[in-house]
Amino acid sequence: MKKLIILGAVLLSLNISSCKKYLEIEPAGKVLPTTTEDFRALMTSAYYGFPRHKALLAFRTDELTLDEFSQDFPTIKDIYSWKDANPDGLTSPFPYVAFYKSIFYANEVIADVEARAGVSTETAQLKAEAYLLRAYAHFELLNLYAKPYNKATAASDKGVPVSTSIDIEQKFPLLSTEAVYNQIFADLAAGQQLLNMDKWESGKNYRFDKRSALALSARIYEFRAEWDKALAAAQAVLTINAELEDLNSSGSLLPNSYLSKENIQSLEDVMDARTSNASRISAHLLGVYDQANDLRFAKYFSKSGSNYVSVKGNSNALKITFRNGEMYLIAAEAALQTGDKGLALQRLLALKAKRLKPAYYQAEQTRISALNNTDLMKEILAERERELAIEGHRWYDLRRYEQPQLIHTVEGTSYTLQKNDPRYTLRFPKEAVTNNPDLQQQ
Repeated sequence: MKKLIILGAVLLSLNISSCKKYLEIEPAGKVLPTTTEDFRALMTSAYYGFPRHKALLAFRTDELTLDEFSQDFPTIKDIYSWKDANPDGLTSPFPYVAFYKSIFYANEVIADVEARAGVSTETAQLKAEAYLLRAYAHFELLNLYAKPYNKATAASDKGVPVSTSIDIEQKFPLLSTEAVYNQIFADLAAGQQLLNMDKWESGKNYRFDKRSALALSARIYEFRAEWDKALAAAQAVLTINAELEDLNSSGSLLPNSYLSKENIQSLEDVMDARTSNASRISAHLLGVYDQANDLRFAKYFSKSGSNYVSVKGNSNALKITFRNGEMYLIAAEAALQTGDKGLALQRLLALKAKRLKPAYYQAEQTRISALNNTDLMKEILAERERELAIEGHRWYDLRRYEQPQLIHTVEGTSYTLQKNDPRYTLRFPKEAVTNNPDLQQQ
């Protein structure tokens, strides 16, 4: 069995501008930070290099249409048409090694920060962040390259390789989905036990702290349909801070701004220049809003000729990973799934009150309060689509619920992603499969 060749590539591609002092490599192939500042720089590299994959995922959803006149059209068109088996050579690849590069940095911090920089609150915090970033990276890998979680089959479903050490001689077998989650939960617990930072100030809130660790827990349990645990974690986040941007108030910020009162963590670029240049908001997404009364419509989108474009991303100030709006919706979804309709309504309506014009909200409150459980769940999921638009959630929600048929048109030709299509799970990159044939799963 060949090994997954990732760590050697990491060593060869260390960022020279930010890590010059780490380029001296010992025979074991390990970089040698020694101080708290060195390890913080290493964690900064892990955060900075975290993949920008969600910008590409948006093209696989029903949120965007493709601008065929964009200079980026050749790099996106096969992603947009789900042509995964044999994409054009110009197609932008989904990240794989980049995840393991961030994991590599995290592994170095976990292994050596206390031994080299001493035991202190600072090194405990660094080690905690490394555990949590490693957990999140493996979680994202699972949701890209493995089938959606199914409790009945997770022990046999193929997952992804797990990396927990910096030994470049180790093998990286493809573990089951449940085995990967076991590691994720172990890292989550280890990170939460070590955390001592309650909340990072704006500008440093790309880092993990106590609230973002809870938010990560809530999302993981939501994706696994462990509703009691998802509800407890989301409620814990909101107990600490339940503020929302009130779009009825002048001066309100985009909810995904790093300065927003509802911000939890701003790590990921969910839109980038390529995505912004090559995309338009789809008729489907425009149609899910009451454009006159839902204040998010004018806040989230702007007119560009005869089309609409997103204003929610392609800016360092609009990086987003977790925010309170998502936690309200996880709490609503989980509460309804556990039989607490009253709490589900409370969380859903509290969010809507900050997003809708008052008269329209009153009408919506009456309508929604009368819904049966089935229709209320549909409303909660529709609210996820409206609230979290263009923030990297839609592909995952399509995978979790129904995996519906989607149709995209490229240069006059229609392409169909069938209901429950295998292409709801990405293929491993060809180079990764070449290095590790165990990854061959389609």
